[in-house]
Amino acid sequence: MHLFNYGEIRTPAFEETAMFSRSIGELTDIVAKEMYSFTDRGGTNLTLKPEMTASVMRAYIQNNLGEQQPLVKLYYIAPMFRQERPQAGRLRQFHQFGAEAVGGQHAAIDAEIIALACEVYSNLKIRNFVLKLNSVGCERCRPQYKQLLTRYLEKVRDRLSEDSRRRLEENPLRILDSKDEADRMLTRDAPLMKDHLCAECAAHFAELQEHLKLLGIPFGVDGRIVRGLDYYTKTAFEIISMDLGSQDALAGGGRYDLLVKELGGKDTPAVGFAAGMERLLMVMEKQKIVPPGGGHPLVFLAAADEEGRKWVIRTAMGLCRRGFACELDLLGRSLKAQMREADRQQASFVIAVGADELKRNQASIKNMRSGEQRSVDLRNLAAELAKLGDGP
Repeated sequence: MHLFNYGEIRTPAFEETAMFSRSIGELTDIVAKEMYSFTDRGGTNLTLKPEMTASVMRAYIQNNLGEQQPLVKLYYIAPMFRQERPQAGRLRQFHQFGAEAVGGQHAAIDAEIIALACEVYSNLKIRNFVLKLNSVGCERCRPQYKQLLTRYLEKVRDRLSEDSRRRLEENPLRILDSKDEADRMLTRDAPLMKDHLCAECAAHFAELQEHLKLLGIPFGVDGRIVRGLDYYTKTAFEIISMDLGSQDALAGGGRYDLLVKELGGKDTPAVGFAAGMERLLMVMEKQKIVPPGGGHPLVFLAAADEEGRKWVIRTAMGLCRRGFACELDLLGRSLKAQMREADRQQASFVIAVGADELKRNQASIKNMRSGEQRSVDLRNLAAELAKLGDGP
């Protein structure tokens, strides 16, 4: 996120319920079925955040962030809460990371948001993920399309699933996103929004595709990508993993040019994405990918005697302050046990120090991966560690 020049934003764990109802849509599954809402002692109806975008836009408006610069680029990492039926990839408390670019309507901004999302997975060495792209139109061209789609769906109403029959009255576009196989067969030849865009939306969609090609990001156009929130306009996209089963979306997002105004701010275009962290971890586990860094210490300082133990305690603190991940024994174990602990913690290097080493200001450092040993000057240990290529 920082490499793309996005700054972190943090918002409260809960917001006023009315804000989510206005932004996400009264008829969406999230608002109708899944929100954790309660009334506080002051009589205000509050909701634990089911998603982050509306909360970020509320903060954007309340703090006049748009007055500070024309394009505000923000990211977040936060817990979310939805009262869903727990299953693989769906949890009642889960975590998302995401980004929002607020203040511009050019398709280049959509492309950057998509590139940022894809770059996260590429950098983590995730395999077998694909980008699916669609346009869901705008407030000018979508109403006519909804009428066209509804006429088509009315012909098969009696054979649709119960959820899809309900959506036919409330939000027919969501039927295209149904995971029910019977629904998918019945809507196989349904008209798609991408084929009924107004001139402005069609030009924006074409421009987005050109930008993604320019960035070398492969994608497929899928007219069934509609997303589950009412605030989307124009761009909608999902990043799909082949290793997640039915809940296959790693990330999703799009453009929401009407949301800031809907929440009481100025007419402000915006685009963003959100990604599930638990789903990402599931894919990493399946693909046997170890998180970068892994939380392993760079160097384990082992003490051979009491003099060595005092030096180790003092030196470990100094190395940590210099930015080196460092570990030491705090249980008074033997040198042999300390070496076993260094191996268990997967330390990159081990230095064993006692009175003899301190007299010479020299000790051996062992590379725990290769087994190679070399001598280091204890008076300038930080510089010696930096030479090994793992230092700050």
